[in-house]
Amino acid sequence: MKELIACCGLNCSECDARIATINNDDKLRETTAEKWQVQYNNPNITAEMINCTGCRIDGAKFNHCAECKIRNCVQQKGYATCADCSEMNTCQTVGWLFNCIPTTKENLLSLKE
Repeated sequence: MKELIACCGLNCSECDARIATINNDDKLRETTAEKWQVQYNNPNITAEMINCTGCRIDGAKFNHCAECKIRNCVQQKGYATCADCSEMNTCQTVGWLFNCIPTTKENLLSLKE
């Protein structure tokens, strides 16, 4: 489902926050919060925050989504994803993510096919 590719190219269908939300899985919310506390060096992430239906799907959003520079840029430009932007290949806002998680760019390019 193309709607489950986030603005930045992350695959929301593989995200533990979305899986926990869809399945109403409190144990997965707890383990995800613990994992993300370490991964993002943020001790303030709680299990109660782990609710998200997906970046581009109506419904709950993880609190970071409101602050996400990539998502905000896409929305301000009126695009669905970074794939719609002619600057995607040179963009510094999303470029760091392409370097960290190369599948994000692949996912975005697949939307153009």
